Amino acid sequence: MPRRKKKLSSPQIILLGFGGVIVLGSLLLTLPFAARDGQSVPYFDALFTAVSAVCVTGLVVRDTACCWSGFGQAVLLLLIQVGGMGVVTCAVLIASTAGQKISLKQRGLMQDAISAHKLAGVVRLTGFIVTLTALFELTGAALLCCVFCREFGFWQGLWYGLFHSVSAFCNAGFDLMGAKEPFSSLTSFVSHPAVNLIVMLLIIMGGIGFLTWEDVRTNRLRVRRYRMQTKVVLVTSGLLLVLPAVYFYLFEFQNLAPGERFWGSLFQSVTARTAGFNTLDFSTLSEGGVGVMILLMLTGGAPGSTAGGMKVTTLAVMAATALAVFRRREDTSFFGRRVDEDTVRSAMAILTLYLSLFFFGGLIISRVEDLPLLTCLFETASAVGTVGVTMGITPQLGQLSRCVLMALMFCGRVGALTLVFAALSEKRGTGARLPREKLIVG
Repeated sequence: MPRRKKKLSSPQIILLGFGGVIVLGSLLLTLPFAARDGQSVPYFDALFTAVSAVCVTGLVVRDTACCWSGFGQAVLLLLIQVGGMGVVTCAVLIASTAGQKISLKQRGLMQDAISAHKLAGVVRLTGFIVTLTALFELTGAALLCCVFCREFGFWQGLWYGLFHSVSAFCNAGFDLMGAKEPFSSLTSFVSHPAVNLIVMLLIIMGGIGFLTWEDVRTNRLRVRRYRMQTKVVLVTSGLLLVLPAVYFYLFEFQNLAPGERFWGSLFQSVTARTAGFNTLDFSTLSEGGVGVMILLMLTGGAPGSTAGGMKVTTLAVMAATALAVFRRREDTSFFGRRVDEDTVRSAMAILTLYLSLFFFGGLIISRVEDLPLLTCLFETASAVGTVGVTMGITPQLGQLSRCVLMALMFCGRVGALTLVFAALSEKRGTGARLPREKLIVG
């Protein structure tokens, strides 16, 4: 009897989709005319850059403006856009534009890819994602052009405005400010109110997620009608923006003028949530400041957003679960609604996976490169959280350490659980359960 051909699961398709785009992007970046000097960039450097772009991270081994030509920068921008919106979303968009009918399986894949609550209306949600993305990115580009055209000239200013708007909304962190000084990011705009506000708003808009925006569009200012997830995302994101900014202002960057200190503290609080830009030198942070940055980077943005990390909802569920234990309550709850046990278990698994990847990745790099562990943990948190900020060691790392960072970036973008589900066989229910026995913890 012939063996039935095994079909790929949704996690496996998502995994292969991201992998395919990375390979294609890396090949395009090795073309001679993709480099500014007309010489082919070594494939390993091109691969690292493609992984960072598709995984919307922003860690680079070569300065984007100094290394890549206009063609190379355009390839990077396309990879960032695909990575930010999601490979499956882009594939469905192309199929819909071509007039193809979206099958039920494809709709289910789309639901898994964007973490949609239900299958119904998922194709319509794709159209909303594309429209919202274009609206925010074009508006941001127009506003940034007003600044960059004066700084770099009209045509270069237009390109810089578009590039940085897409990079900010997709939480990628790639920049072209190496035209001023290599690897400088946005440090020359540390006290520029317009650039700070525009970039921060784009990062926040992309980071709170398309599902949140869809809920807000449906219910507008009727907050009581918002889904529990929307409320959790908005409240947790707000706290993670304000509290770290206050910490940075009070305890870090003491040598700056008040204006620079205000904008710098606020910007670093926003960008640490998977954006990757920086307006201040992170090497000046105290160990406490580095710890706060690591926590923010690991947390990331919201589900179904352009941001990576373990997601704000995961952190919120774990905090609420701990609070329920302290109060001797059975259920984890938010806003008068109970969180189901599967969600709590998933949150625990995600937290364990991200902490394990972050720590052991940092430990490996520290031993291989003979660098301080805290510095390496900062880089691995930036990679697995798809943030892209750095303490300046990434360009000097060896190939093994770069492989570790690439693996972490990939895990952070596609999701650690997606990788596990893609690797393991599907669940087979037997109906049998093991005997229960009490285990004391704490």
